[in-house]
Amino acid sequence: MKLNQIEPNRFVIQAMDIWTNKWMLLTSGDFGRKHFNTMTVGWGSFGVMWSKPFVQVVVRPTRFTYQFMNQYDTFTLCAFPDAYREALMHLGAVSGRNTDKIAEAGLTPVAAQKVQAPAFAEAELILECRKMYWDDFRPWNFLDPEIEIHYPKKDYHRVYIGEVLAVYGKKVYLRQE
Repeated sequence: MKLNQIEPNRFVIQAMDIWTNKWMLLTSGDFGRKHFNTMTVGWGSFGVMWSKPFVQVVVRPTRFTYQFMNQYDTFTLCAFPDAYREALMHLGAVSGRNTDKIAEAGLTPVAAQKVQAPAFAEAELILECRKMYWDDFRPWNFLDPEIEIHYPKKDYHRVYIGEVLAVYGKKVYLRQE
């Protein structure tokens, strides 16, 4: 899919919709070494932190992608057309520890432009990011007691804040002036 390079200050997104309804693939690792993993994510945020455009994602320590996020400095987030919903469901439900779940889902990893982590040829939006910060959720800091229902196994997420280094997407993600 042919994508436009989008300056981060011209990038527009319906954040609630993309996280809740479309989902994205979070991928970390090294494309050149063929050492990477991906997972479907539906929780996160976009904004500005420390005067830099950022995306925030969360990963449970039980997920295979967690080790890649800890080992590598970069990651990508990719959004897809609705036709890839089944592939995203598969990539969110199957671990990459013992199977090539990316091939099973029918997606094509490709080299990103500015980071080691791969992107996907079928994506309609690619964000290339470098980690700036991480921390672990601490249950004693939850102010809403309902949050705890998301953690029956006490496998609290690690949060990563990544600087958005590059954005490539369809024109729908480009703010028109």
